[in-house]
Amino acid sequence: MDKVIKKHFALFALPTLLAFTLAFLIPFGMGVYLSFCKFKTVNNAKFIGINNYARAFSDSNFINALKFTALFTIVSVVTINIIAFIFAMLLTKSIKGTNGFRTVFFMPNLIGGIVLGYIWNMIINGILLPFNATITTDATYGFWGLVVLMNWQMIGYMMIIYISGIQNISPDLLEAAEIDGATIWQKLIHVTFPQIMPSITICLFLTLTNSFRLFDQNYALTAGAPGKETQMLALDIYNTFYGRVGWQGVGQAKAVVFSIIVAAIALTQLYLTRSKEVES
Repeated sequence: MDKVIKKHFALFALPTLLAFTLAFLIPFGMGVYLSFCKFKTVNNAKFIGINNYARAFSDSNFINALKFTALFTIVSVVTINIIAFIFAMLLTKSIKGTNGFRTVFFMPNLIGGIVLGYIWNMIINGILLPFNATITTDATYGFWGLVVLMNWQMIGYMMIIYISGIQNISPDLLEAAEIDGATIWQKLIHVTFPQIMPSITICLFLTLTNSFRLFDQNYALTAGAPGKETQMLALDIYNTFYGRVGWQGVGQAKAVVFSIIVAAIALTQLYLTRSKEVES
């Protein structure tokens, strides 16, 4: 069987490799090239070196968006994973209606980002109405509004992944820990966490990447207001490329930097958490 697979490997891999090349590698390569050009359309691109990157990093909107996105990502990743893990621990106990709770908690993940943004925009504005304020009155409202929205959308999804990991822990390990006199905290640190490291790896990867490249929800909830103070990186790139005449190359340069940052963060996180999986 292995010989047959090896013999026909190229045949089966070719369609996927071809699709990956056409849909990702070629467009990405063209995007990198255009980041070094001044252009309005692909056909009239003129190479200008690193000028676009210099303009990108001298743009205060880009720097502010990078800081805002980094802070938002840190807060969201921590809160989503902690709350999702707590819910997962509770819903793997003998509680009536756990399947119903799991379904209800997961449902927000099925709603589109634009719809979620507008829903939470109305909810938060309704809460702030008695105080004569809206979500765009102050950047703090917008920041925590985005955090709440992201938590509401992703906690249920991460919870399901944590539940899967917790349910795969051998009861014998927990029983042996109890016999040895381990406390609840000691079982959590020395048994549960090491055993669910694959789930932690997946959840951290998903929350990191989704938080850092958030666009739909940011656009619908605050659109960067007030004064672009709540503008995240993806929205800043969009506004640069489509909203500023002659800045298409700069927008493309920002997109390349954005891709490198996301890839670097994701690969670093995967390396660190997978090394813990090996140790466990």
